[in-house]
Amino acid sequence: MRSLLLAVAATTCLFTPLAHAATTLKMATDSGAKGSPAGNALKKWADLIEQKSKGDIKVKVFYQNELGGQQEVFDLHVAGDVQLMLNWPMTSYDKRIGVIYTPYMTTSWDDALKAYSPGGWVNNLLGGIYNDIGLKFFGPWPEGFNGVATRGGHALTIGDAKNIKVRTMTVFPAPQTMQALGYQTAAIDWGEVYTAMQTGVVDGEAGNVIFWDYEYFRDIVKTYVRTKHFFMTGVLSMNHKAWDKLSAEQQKVVSEASLEIMNDQFKAAKAQDEFYVKKAVEAGIKYIEPSPAELAVLGKAAREKVWPLMEKEIGAEIVKTIRSNASPL
Repeated sequence: MRSLLLAVAATTCLFTPLAHAATTLKMATDSGAKGSPAGNALKKWADLIEQKSKGDIKVKVFYQNELGGQQEVFDLHVAGDVQLMLNWPMTSYDKRIGVIYTPYMTTSWDDALKAYSPGGWVNNLLGGIYNDIGLKFFGPWPEGFNGVATRGGHALTIGDAKNIKVRTMTVFPAPQTMQALGYQTAAIDWGEVYTAMQTGVVDGEAGNVIFWDYEYFRDIVKTYVRTKHFFMTGVLSMNHKAWDKLSAEQQKVVSEASLEIMNDQFKAAKAQDEFYVKKAVEAGIKYIEPSPAELAVLGKAAREKVWPLMEKEIGAEIVKTIRSNASPL
Protein backbone atom coordinates (compact mmCIF):
# COMPACT_ATOMS: atom_id res chain seq x y z
CA MET A 1 0.00 0.00 0.00
CA ARG A 2 2.84 2.40 0.91
CA SER A 3 4.50 1.75 -2.43
CA LEU A 4 1.24 2.43 -4.24
CA LEU A 5 0.78 5.77 -2.46
CA LEU A 6 4.32 6.86 -3.31
CA ALA A 7 3.77 5.97 -6.94
CA VAL A 8 0.54 8.00 -7.08
CA ALA A 9 2.24 10.95 -5.41
CA ALA A 10 5.12 10.83 -7.88
CA THR A 11 2.74 10.69 -10.84
CA THR A 12 0.73 13.64 -9.47
CA CYS A 13 3.93 15.72 -9.19
CA LEU A 14 4.78 15.00 -12.81
CA PHE A 15 1.50 16.45 -14.03
CA THR A 16 1.12 19.35 -11.60
CA PRO A 17 2.15 22.61 -13.41
CA LEU A 18 4.95 24.55 -11.80
CA ALA A 19 4.08 27.98 -10.38
CA HIS A 20 4.51 30.67 -13.06
CA ALA A 21 7.55 32.85 -12.33
CA ALA A 22 6.84 36.57 -12.49
CA THR A 23 8.71 38.66 -15.06
CA THR A 24 11.01 41.17 -13.39
CA LEU A 25 11.77 44.50 -15.06
CA LYS A 26 14.17 47.25 -14.02
CA MET A 27 12.90 50.81 -14.29
CA ALA A 28 15.02 53.93 -13.86
CA THR A 29 15.15 57.66 -14.32
CA ASP A 30 18.28 59.72 -14.96
CA SER A 31 16.80 62.84 -13.35
CA GLY A 32 14.55 62.82 -10.33
CA ALA A 33 15.05 61.70 -6.75
CA LYS A 34 12.46 59.76 -4.78
CA GLY A 35 9.61 62.15 -3.92
CA SER A 36 10.25 64.54 -6.84
CA PRO A 37 7.63 64.86 -9.62
CA ALA A 38 9.68 62.59 -11.88
CA GLY A 39 10.36 60.20 -9.01
CA ASN A 40 6.66 60.05 -8.15
CA ALA A 41 5.77 59.38 -11.78
CA LEU A 42 8.31 56.57 -11.90
CA LYS A 43 6.89 54.97 -8.75
CA LYS A 44 3.32 55.24 -10.03
CA TRP A 45 4.34 53.75 -13.39
CA ALA A 46 5.88 50.75 -11.62
CA ASP A 47 2.87 50.33 -9.34
CA LEU A 48 0.43 50.46 -12.27
CA ILE A 49 2.34 47.76 -14.15
CA GLU A 50 2.38 45.48 -11.12
CA GLN A 51 -1.30 46.09 -10.36
CA LYS A 52 -2.55 45.75 -13.93
CA SER A 53 -0.54 42.55 -14.40
CA LYS A 54 -1.88 41.16 -11.08
CA GLY A 55 1.65 40.43 -9.97
CA ASP A 56 2.71 38.78 -13.23
CA ILE A 57 5.26 41.58 -13.70
CA LYS A 58 7.49 42.82 -10.88
CA VAL A 59 9.26 46.16 -11.25
CA LYS A 60 12.44 47.29 -9.50
CA VAL A 61 12.69 51.09 -9.39
CA PHE A 62 15.95 53.05 -9.46
CA TYR A 63 16.00 56.83 -8.98
CA GLN A 64 18.48 59.53 -10.02
CA ASN A 65 22.15 58.54 -9.63
CA GLU A 66 21.35 55.10 -8.17
CA LEU A 67 22.69 53.42 -11.31
CA GLY A 68 25.07 56.16 -12.45
CA GLY A 69 24.93 59.44 -14.33
CA GLN A 70 22.67 60.45 -17.19
CA GLN A 71 24.75 58.89 -19.96
CA GLU A 72 25.53 55.74 -17.98
CA VAL A 73 21.87 54.96 -17.30
CA PHE A 74 20.90 55.60 -20.92
CA ASP A 75 23.68 53.19 -21.96
CA LEU A 76 22.15 50.57 -19.66
CA HIS A 77 18.74 51.23 -21.19
CA VAL A 78 19.93 50.80 -24.78
CA ALA A 79 21.86 47.65 -23.76
CA GLY A 80 18.74 46.19 -22.14
CA ASP A 81 20.06 46.06 -18.57
CA VAL A 82 17.45 48.67 -17.65
CA GLN A 83 14.26 47.74 -19.43
CA LEU A 84 12.03 50.76 -18.70
CA MET A 85 13.03 54.38 -18.40
CA LEU A 86 11.83 57.92 -17.87
CA ASN A 87 14.74 59.90 -19.21
CA TRP A 88 15.81 63.18 -20.73
CA PRO A 89 17.16 61.93 -24.05
CA MET A 90 20.84 61.65 -24.89
CA THR A 91 22.02 61.97 -28.48
CA SER A 92 25.01 59.64 -28.22
CA TYR A 93 23.30 56.82 -30.15
CA ASP A 94 21.46 58.90 -32.71
CA LYS A 95 21.92 62.64 -33.21
CA ARG A 96 18.37 62.87 -34.51
CA ILE A 97 17.14 62.60 -30.92
CA GLY A 98 18.35 66.20 -30.75
CA VAL A 99 15.07 67.17 -32.43
CA ILE A 100 13.63 67.33 -28.91
CA TYR A 101 16.10 70.13 -28.13
CA THR A 102 15.36 72.26 -31.17
CA PRO A 103 15.39 75.87 -29.91
CA TYR A 104 12.13 77.79 -30.19
CA MET A 105 10.38 74.93 -32.00
CA THR A 106 7.22 75.61 -30.00
CA THR A 107 6.52 78.80 -28.08
CA SER A 108 3.18 78.18 -26.34
CA TRP A 109 1.76 75.46 -24.13
CA ASP A 110 -1.03 74.73 -26.60
CA ASP A 111 1.38 74.30 -29.52
CA ALA A 112 3.79 72.20 -27.48
CA LEU A 113 1.17 69.80 -26.13
CA LYS A 114 -0.35 69.35 -29.59
CA ALA A 115 3.07 68.63 -31.09
CA TYR A 116 4.08 66.10 -28.41
CA SER A 117 0.71 64.35 -27.95
CA PRO A 118 0.09 60.97 -29.66
CA GLY A 119 -0.41 61.73 -33.34
CA GLY A 120 1.39 65.06 -33.03
CA TRP A 121 4.21 65.85 -35.42
CA VAL A 122 7.03 65.79 -32.83
CA ASN A 123 5.63 62.62 -31.27
CA ASN A 124 5.70 60.91 -34.66
CA LEU A 125 9.27 62.00 -35.34
CA LEU A 126 10.53 60.71 -32.00
CA GLY A 127 8.75 57.37 -32.29
CA GLY A 128 10.61 56.49 -35.48
CA ILE A 129 13.98 57.67 -34.18
CA TYR A 130 13.68 55.72 -30.93
CA ASN A 131 12.74 52.57 -32.81
CA ASP A 132 15.93 52.86 -34.87
CA ILE A 133 18.11 52.65 -31.73
CA GLY A 134 16.26 49.68 -30.30
CA LEU A 135 13.86 51.48 -27.97
CA LYS A 136 10.07 51.49 -27.91
CA PHE A 137 8.76 55.03 -27.55
CA PHE A 138 5.64 55.20 -25.38
CA GLY A 139 5.40 58.97 -25.29
CA PRO A 140 6.63 62.20 -23.71
CA TRP A 141 6.51 63.32 -20.08
CA PRO A 142 6.29 67.11 -20.51
CA GLU A 143 7.60 69.60 -17.95
CA GLY A 144 7.32 72.96 -19.68
CA PHE A 145 9.49 75.77 -21.02
CA ASN A 146 12.94 76.20 -19.53
CA GLY A 147 15.03 79.21 -18.64
CA VAL A 148 18.30 80.53 -17.26
CA ALA A 149 18.99 80.49 -13.52
CA THR A 150 21.85 82.68 -12.29
CA ARG A 151 23.69 83.47 -9.07
CA GLY A 152 23.96 87.19 -9.76
CA GLY A 153 23.37 89.19 -12.92
CA HIS A 154 20.86 88.16 -15.55
CA ALA A 155 20.17 88.95 -19.19
CA LEU A 156 17.12 89.77 -21.26
CA THR A 157 19.08 90.57 -24.42
CA ILE A 158 21.88 88.91 -26.36
CA GLY A 159 24.22 91.78 -25.55
CA ASP A 160 23.60 91.56 -21.82
CA ALA A 161 24.37 87.83 -21.82
CA LYS A 162 27.95 88.12 -23.07
CA ASN A 163 29.55 88.20 -19.60
CA ILE A 164 27.43 85.40 -18.14
CA LYS A 165 28.75 81.83 -18.25
CA VAL A 166 26.14 79.10 -17.91
CA ARG A 167 26.08 75.36 -17.61
CA THR A 168 24.28 73.65 -20.47
CA MET A 169 23.37 70.05 -21.10
CA THR A 170 26.07 68.11 -22.92
CA VAL A 171 23.72 67.21 -25.79
CA PHE A 172 23.64 68.98 -29.16
CA PRO A 173 22.43 71.68 -29.71
CA ALA A 174 22.20 72.89 -26.09
CA PRO A 175 25.59 74.68 -25.98
CA GLN A 176 25.11 76.07 -29.49
CA THR A 177 21.69 77.46 -28.54
CA MET A 178 22.98 79.34 -25.51
CA GLN A 179 25.90 80.71 -27.51
CA ALA A 180 23.40 81.98 -30.09
CA LEU A 181 21.64 83.77 -27.22
CA GLY A 182 24.91 85.47 -26.29
CA TYR A 183 26.07 83.39 -23.30
CA GLN A 184 29.41 81.79 -22.58
CA THR A 185 28.86 78.08 -22.04
CA ALA A 186 30.23 75.05 -20.25
CA ALA A 187 28.79 71.58 -20.87
CA ILE A 188 28.63 69.95 -17.43
CA ASP A 189 27.04 66.70 -16.31
CA TRP A 190 23.94 67.18 -14.14
CA GLY A 191 25.56 65.61 -11.08
CA GLU A 192 28.29 68.27 -11.06
CA VAL A 193 26.15 71.38 -11.55
CA TYR A 194 25.74 72.34 -7.88
CA THR A 195 29.49 72.35 -7.25
CA ALA A 196 30.17 74.23 -10.48
CA MET A 197 27.72 76.98 -9.50
CA GLN A 198 28.81 77.06 -5.87
CA THR A 199 32.49 77.46 -6.75
CA GLY A 200 31.87 79.99 -9.50
CA VAL A 201 32.99 77.80 -12.39
CA VAL A 202 29.73 78.96 -13.98
CA ASP A 203 27.41 81.86 -13.15
CA GLY A 204 24.29 79.81 -13.64
CA GLU A 205 22.61 76.96 -15.46
CA ALA A 206 20.46 77.03 -18.58
CA GLY A 207 18.81 73.68 -19.06
CA ASN A 208 15.73 73.33 -16.92
CA VAL A 209 12.23 74.32 -15.93
CA ILE A 210 12.18 76.20 -12.65
CA PHE A 211 11.45 73.12 -10.51
CA TRP A 212 15.02 71.84 -10.80
CA ASP A 213 16.60 75.19 -9.93
CA TYR A 214 14.28 75.64 -6.98
CA GLU A 215 14.73 72.09 -5.72
CA TYR A 216 18.50 71.80 -6.08
CA PHE A 217 19.98 75.31 -6.21
CA ARG A 218 17.69 77.70 -4.33
CA ASP A 219 20.41 78.52 -1.81
CA ILE A 220 22.59 79.72 -4.72
CA VAL A 221 20.23 80.99 -7.43
CA LYS A 222 19.08 84.61 -7.24
CA THR A 223 17.29 85.01 -10.59
CA TYR A 224 15.40 82.84 -13.06
CA VAL A 225 14.67 84.18 -16.57
CA ARG A 226 12.15 82.13 -18.55
CA THR A 227 13.90 82.28 -21.93
CA LYS A 228 11.76 79.42 -23.33
CA HIS A 229 14.56 78.21 -25.57
CA PHE A 230 13.49 74.56 -25.16
CA PHE A 231 10.21 72.88 -24.28
CA MET A 232 11.50 70.34 -21.77
CA THR A 233 10.11 66.84 -21.74
CA GLY A 234 11.18 63.48 -20.50
CA VAL A 235 10.47 60.35 -22.50
CA LEU A 236 8.82 57.08 -21.42
CA SER A 237 10.46 54.20 -23.25
CA MET A 238 11.31 50.49 -23.12
CA ASN A 239 14.15 48.44 -24.51
CA HIS A 240 12.71 46.78 -27.62
CA LYS A 241 14.29 43.36 -27.04
CA ALA A 242 12.77 43.30 -23.55
CA TRP A 243 9.43 44.41 -25.01
CA ASP A 244 9.52 41.60 -27.59
CA LYS A 245 10.03 39.03 -24.81
CA LEU A 246 6.78 40.02 -23.11
CA SER A 247 3.56 38.19 -23.85
CA ALA A 248 0.82 40.05 -25.70
CA GLU A 249 -1.06 40.49 -22.41
CA GLN A 250 2.05 41.83 -20.66
CA GLN A 251 2.70 44.26 -23.51
CA LYS A 252 -0.85 45.55 -23.18
CA VAL A 253 -0.33 46.10 -19.44
CA VAL A 254 2.92 48.02 -19.89
CA SER A 255 1.52 50.08 -22.77
CA GLU A 256 -1.64 51.04 -20.87
CA ALA A 257 0.32 51.98 -17.75
CA SER A 258 2.68 54.13 -19.84
CA LEU A 259 -0.21 55.92 -21.51
CA GLU A 260 -1.79 56.66 -18.12
CA ILE A 261 1.46 58.17 -16.79
CA MET A 262 1.84 60.30 -19.93
CA ASN A 263 -1.77 61.53 -19.78
CA ASP A 264 -1.43 62.36 -16.07
CA GLN A 265 1.54 64.58 -16.84
CA PHE A 266 -0.11 66.29 -19.80
CA LYS A 267 -2.91 67.33 -17.44
CA ALA A 268 -0.62 68.28 -14.55
CA ALA A 269 2.46 69.81 -16.21
CA LYS A 270 1.40 73.45 -16.54
CA ALA A 271 -0.10 73.68 -13.04
CA GLN A 272 2.94 71.87 -11.63
CA ASP A 273 5.26 74.37 -13.29
CA GLU A 274 3.24 77.35 -12.00
CA PHE A 275 3.30 75.86 -8.50
CA TYR A 276 7.10 75.80 -8.50
CA VAL A 277 7.27 79.36 -9.82
CA LYS A 278 5.41 80.41 -6.66
CA LYS A 279 7.65 78.25 -4.48
CA ALA A 280 10.75 79.78 -6.05
CA VAL A 281 9.50 83.33 -5.53
CA GLU A 282 8.65 82.51 -1.91
CA ALA A 283 12.21 81.23 -1.50
CA GLY A 284 13.58 84.60 -2.66
CA ILE A 285 14.33 83.83 -6.31
CA LYS A 286 13.50 86.69 -8.68
CA TYR A 287 11.36 85.32 -11.51
CA ILE A 288 11.36 87.16 -14.85
CA GLU A 289 9.43 86.52 -18.06
CA PRO A 290 10.83 88.34 -21.11
CA SER A 291 8.28 90.30 -23.10
CA PRO A 292 6.94 88.82 -26.37
CA ALA A 293 9.16 91.25 -28.28
CA GLU A 294 12.26 90.21 -26.31
CA LEU A 295 11.46 86.52 -26.82
CA ALA A 296 10.97 87.08 -30.55
CA VAL A 297 14.49 88.54 -30.84
CA LEU A 298 15.98 85.60 -28.93
CA GLY A 299 14.00 83.07 -30.93
CA LYS A 300 14.97 84.59 -34.28
CA ALA A 301 18.67 84.57 -33.35
CA ALA A 302 18.57 80.94 -32.19
CA ARG A 303 16.68 79.78 -35.26
CA GLU A 304 19.01 81.59 -37.65
CA LYS A 305 22.20 80.26 -36.05
CA VAL A 306 21.21 76.82 -34.76
CA TRP A 307 18.69 75.41 -37.22
CA PRO A 308 21.22 75.34 -40.12
CA LEU A 309 23.61 73.41 -37.86
CA MET A 310 20.81 70.96 -37.10
CA GLU A 311 20.27 70.34 -40.82
CA LYS A 312 23.82 68.98 -40.96
CA GLU A 313 23.54 66.98 -37.74
CA ILE A 314 20.04 65.50 -37.83
CA GLY A 315 19.09 65.82 -41.49
CA ALA A 316 17.52 68.35 -43.79
CA GLU A 317 14.22 66.45 -44.00
CA ILE A 318 13.67 66.58 -40.24
CA VAL A 319 14.50 70.28 -40.09
CA LYS A 320 12.16 70.87 -43.04
CA THR A 321 9.39 69.27 -40.97
CA ILE A 322 10.33 71.51 -38.03
CA ARG A 323 10.26 74.64 -40.18
CA SER A 324 6.84 73.67 -41.54
CA ASN A 325 5.29 73.12 -38.12
CA ALA A 326 7.14 75.45 -35.74
CA SER A 327 5.22 78.04 -33.74
CA PRO A 328 5.30 81.63 -35.00
CA LEU A 329 7.57 84.00 -33.09
